Amino acid sequence: MCQNRTMGTETSWHDVGARVGEARRAAGLTQGQLADQMGLDRTAVSKIESGSRRIAALELTRLADALGLPLDHFLATPALVLSNRQPLVEEVESDATKSAFRTQALLGAWLRDVHQARELGFLPLRELWTYPDPVEGIESYRTAARWVRRRLGNATGPLQSMASLCALAGQWPLVAEIPSDGASLIDGGVAVSIISLRGDPGRRRATAAHELGHMVLGDAYSNDLGVHASAMDRERAIEAFAAELLLPARAIGDSWVKQKSDREQLVRVAATFRVSWSLALAQAERAGVIESASKSSLMARTPTRAEFLEALGWAPEPDLSSVRVAPDYAAAIFRAYQAGKLTRARAAEMLHGEVTQDDLPAEENVEC
Repeated sequence: MCQNRTMGTETSWHDVGARVGEARRAAGLTQGQLADQMGLDRTAVSKIESGSRRIAALELTRLADALGLPLDHFLATPALVLSNRQPLVEEVESDATKSAFRTQALLGAWLRDVHQARELGFLPLRELWTYPDPVEGIESYRTAARWVRRRLGNATGPLQSMASLCALAGQWPLVAEIPSDGASLIDGGVAVSIISLRGDPGRRRATAAHELGHMVLGDAYSNDLGVHASAMDRERAIEAFAAELLLPARAIGDSWVKQKSDREQLVRVAATFRVSWSLALAQAERAGVIESASKSSLMARTPTRAEFLEALGWAPEPDLSSVRVAPDYAAAIFRAYQAGKLTRARAAEMLHGEVTQDDLPAEENVEC
């Protein structure tokens, strides 16, 4: 048996081999190609995948590097993904399936980091905010978004850090290089999400709100909409939740002045609430301040960054751009490092680029 260094559970070599084979096929590599990258014979890779050959620590590191996955992915049982769930095909995977596989692997590694921080006693187990009422249509999802805002004590104002908001609601977010927009899961009362670095900050905020919606509203099949609607319809409902959470239609309607330019007002709304231009226009149409024809015309002329900065008085408020983890999580990891519970390398690894090893005090100066 091999010991999972993060979760403390035992994993058989057969399980490790099965995950190696699964990851190799998802990467589109043959056993021979993977063997070449690892400096092994093809038969060695075949035996590793069958579970009849143990894999040394150095070989496992080379394997993880070759497949572009966290080392822990091969040592722990994957958790069930709440969103972006796609089945793997045994031998021939599409690009979408390969993307889903890699995202799930990175999400699983992030979950293990959060579990470790909790088990060390530095990260609290927070109550998950779950919407208590039944949802039967898209409007119910918007009502759920307003319920979240009431819990925050902010009915219509701009939301600040989405990383802090998600963490407050019990979902620990990570911004990272992943091939899809985002994904989330719940395991053992711990909820995590992963958000892609791709795209502009408005898109990242929308993804964070989207993944939070999956947690707040529960599994897609636990409500009436989930049972009767297609996966696409369910995702659209979650998008409606995210849009109403980030920019309530009422906030637009209450501040709208008919005598002013629609475009200038919408630029200020999009900049102030830090949402994408398309989301601002969609919510403005819902609020009844613009019509469909006007929306199409406005969509054709996306504001420049300078226009957004001008709307904010040249004081941009970036979100989910330089931040990689929630502040409370980062503080917990630093406290664990200060207490001598984590090595300098492991602390930096668990902070995912928020700081580097050089940013941490030398271990000999840490109070244990």
